[in-house]
Amino acid sequence: MAAPGPAEHKVWDLPTRCGHWLLVVLFASAWWTAEYGEMQWHRYVGYAMAGLLVFRLYWGLFGSSSARLRQLMHHPSVVLDYFRQLRRNERSHAPAGHNPLGALSTLVLLSLLLTQVGLGLFAVDVDGMEAGPLSFYISFDAARNAAEWHEWVFSGLLFLVALHIVAVLFYWRARGQNLIARMIHGRGVKPPDSEELWFAPLWRLAAGLAIAGYVMWYLNSLDVPL
Repeated sequence: MAAPGPAEHKVWDLPTRCGHWLLVVLFASAWWTAEYGEMQWHRYVGYAMAGLLVFRLYWGLFGSSSARLRQLMHHPSVVLDYFRQLRRNERSHAPAGHNPLGALSTLVLLSLLLTQVGLGLFAVDVDGMEAGPLSFYISFDAARNAAEWHEWVFSGLLFLVALHIVAVLFYWRARGQNLIARMIHGRGVKPPDSEELWFAPLWRLAAGLAIAGYVMWYLNSLDVPL
């Protein structure tokens, strides 16, 4: 009989998991609406992404311990040591939640997504017919530059998303870790020497949702026909 594997514990809370998958859906929707010229829907998706990212930042400060932004920040030497452990196929002692490489990837993705959405809010097309709700606060040339960078950052995001998928497949096939399933049911291996996990109360979730909802409402209120 095979020896039982390490016991799994609840690691990811429901807001973190729902936010992750909703971000996947919104990112795909942003690509589809832009690709097929559905710009009004593209803006709606952008407002939803803005609200979701604001919620993620809020949850990273006031949410459950495994979702905190400080859990994503590691010294470069820690990331390098973890990478060496992967190369040697050694069992790592990563904290519950994100391992050091996953934490770095998450930070970069969040930073680029925030940049992408922020640029989109100020962007305008060549004819000035399609514009973000904040484009009127800057010059036309600056808004055009925002639009160009909006496209460049999206290309970078596509590359990182592809890299993220490759990493998930690697952990599944080479390390026997189904990260997709873990982000669905929320359970994972908690190292015995890691700090105790703490889950945020419901009122903090309600406050974060209210903030995100206000951001989406405000941006939509600025979206008036040209």
